Amino acid sequence: MSLDQIFVLALVGVVFLSFFKEIYPPEVTALAASAALLATGIIETGDFLTVFSSSAPITIAMMFIISAALERTGVLTIIGDVLKRQARGSYLRAMLLMMAGTMGASAFMNNTPVVILLTPIMISVGASIGVAPSRLLIPLSFSAIFGGTLTLVGTSTNILMSGVAQEAGQPMITMFEMTLPGLIFATTGMLYMVFAGRFLLPDRASLSGLLGQEGKRRFLARLLIPNGSKYVGERLSDLPFNTAETRILDVVRGEVSMRRTMKDLVLEVGDRLVLKTGTGEILGLKEDGQIAFRDRDDHDVEPVTADQTITMEASVGPNSHLRGRPIKDLKLRRKYGVYLMAVHRQEQNISQELQDLRLQFADTLLLEGPPEGLQRMMEDGGIVNLSAPTERPQRRAKAPIAIATIFGVMGLAALGIMPIAGLAVIGAVVVMMTRCVDPEEAFDAIDWRILFLIFGMLGLSMGMEATGTARVIVEAVVHASGGVGPLAILAAVYVLTNALTEMVSNNAVAVLIGPIVIALALELGFDPRPFIMAVMFAASASFATPIGYQTNTFVYGAGGYKFTDFIKVGLPLNILFAVVAVIIIPLFFPF
Repeated sequence: MSLDQIFVLALVGVVFLSFFKEIYPPEVTALAASAALLATGIIETGDFLTVFSSSAPITIAMMFIISAALERTGVLTIIGDVLKRQARGSYLRAMLLMMAGTMGASAFMNNTPVVILLTPIMISVGASIGVAPSRLLIPLSFSAIFGGTLTLVGTSTNILMSGVAQEAGQPMITMFEMTLPGLIFATTGMLYMVFAGRFLLPDRASLSGLLGQEGKRRFLARLLIPNGSKYVGERLSDLPFNTAETRILDVVRGEVSMRRTMKDLVLEVGDRLVLKTGTGEILGLKEDGQIAFRDRDDHDVEPVTADQTITMEASVGPNSHLRGRPIKDLKLRRKYGVYLMAVHRQEQNISQELQDLRLQFADTLLLEGPPEGLQRMMEDGGIVNLSAPTERPQRRAKAPIAIATIFGVMGLAALGIMPIAGLAVIGAVVVMMTRCVDPEEAFDAIDWRILFLIFGMLGLSMGMEATGTARVIVEAVVHASGGVGPLAILAAVYVLTNALTEMVSNNAVAVLIGPIVIALALELGFDPRPFIMAVMFAASASFATPIGYQTNTFVYGAGGYKFTDFIKVGLPLNILFAVVAVIIIPLFFPF
C-alpha cells in the first residue's frame, strides 16, 4: 500500500471514530476529512468542487421544500385528525392506524418532519386512550422508516444511493423500483410490532413528572425588593416565603440573571425575585391583576404583577436556532418570559447546572412561562410542542396543489420524462410560487447539515477512488470471500451497512459503502443492483439504537426512552430484516 492509501484509510477510521464519539458534529467531521485531502493534494480543488454539482444533494434539498409545503398545507394534520377520531380508545387500533398513516406519508415526504409533526398528536392520542407516549413513539419512528423505503423520494438515503449508482456508471434507481420489496419489508415490520414489538415497549414517565406536584402551581410572580426592606442583606435561602410550596426560579439584578449563584445569594436593593406559586400560597390576586401579600402589614416587598403560566414539554427541532448554544446565551427569560426547568437527554433528566448546557437536536425541554411567550418561542422555530399539537394557520386550500406537485414529481420521474433532480427543482418552485409555503419557511426547512455531510463524504469517497484505496478494500474482500457465493456476500454487505448505520449517519454510510460495493460486485462478475439495494435498505433499517436515524433520535427524547429500549425492541427487528433481505432482494434483483 502507498502512503496516500494508508493516509486515506487512517482518515476513514478517524472519521468514523469522530462520528461515533460525537467529537464534532458529523457535517464538520466530513468537511474536515475533505479539507485534509485537499491540504495534502490527494484531491484537487477543481475535482472536489464537482461534488457540489452532484444531483443527489440538490434533489434532497428540493424535496425538503416540497415536504415543508405538504406540512404547511395541513396534509399531515388531516392524517392526525383521522388518527385521533378513529382510535376509539383502543391502543392496538391506534398503533395500527398510526403506522399505516405514517408509512403512507413518509413514502412521499421526508421522514423527519412526518415524525416531528405526528409526535404531539400521538402523545395526545396516548393520553386519550390511557397509554404512555413511550408505547407509541418508537412504533411511530419505525413506521416512518418503513415508509421511507417504499419510493425513491421516501428518504434522502434512497436519493443519495441513486446518485452514487449513477456516478459509478450504473443506471439510476427509478421512482418505484424498490416499492415491491419495500412493501414486504414494511409488512414484516408491522407484523413484528403487532405480535411482538408492542409487548417489548416500555412505560416511561413524562419529563414533567420531575417537578412532582409543582406542576399544579399556575402563577409566575415577580417581586421587587425596595429600599428599606428588611430582606436587604438576607440570604435567599433564609427568606420566609422560600418554602417547599413556593419555588424561587430566578433573581434578576439590574439586567443580569443571578440564577447560577442563587444558592449563596445575598439580596440587595432593587433585586427582582421570580417565584412560581399558587393562588392559595403567599400571593393573592387583585381584580386588576395586581398582587400583594395579604398576610403582611409591612412593605418589604412591593406589589407586582403575576402572569398565569403553563408548563409545557417541548423538543428541540432539527433546524432550531437554539441548537449548539449555551442556555445562558439564549436569553429565554428576556425574549419570551420563559424559564427552562429541566432537560431530558439520553436517559438523563437534568434540572441543575443548566446554564452552561448546550442544547442538541431532540433534547426534550420542560418549560414554564406565559402561553403567549411559549407561543412566540414556537413561532420563532425554536421548539416543537410535545404537550399538545401546535395550532398554527394552515393553508388547507393549497393542499391539492402540494399533493399534485409531489405526485407529479414522482409520476414524471417514474415515466422517465426528466431526471428526478430537475423535477424536484420545478416542484419546489411551484409550491413556493403558489404560496403553499413561504420562501423563508421553505429555505429554513432545508437541513443544511445533511447536505454538507453529504458533500464532505463525497469528497472522502473521491479521495478513496483517486488513491486506489477503494480498490485495495475490494481486492481484500474478494480474497477473503474466497469461494463463498453471492448470497453470503449480499448478507455480509447488508449486515456491515446496517451495523455501521446504527453508529453513524445513514447518509455517510451509504456514500462510503456504496461505491465499494458496486466495485466489488463488478470484480466478482455479479450484477451490482442487488448489492446497491442491500446498502439502500440496510442504511435505512436503523432500529437498534436512537442515534443512527434522525427520527429515532427525536422520539428518544420525546418519549423519555432509555438507550436499551431501542436495543430490546429494535435488535430483533434488525435481525428479522436481515433475513428478509437475503431472501427477498435476489428474487427482485437477480445476481
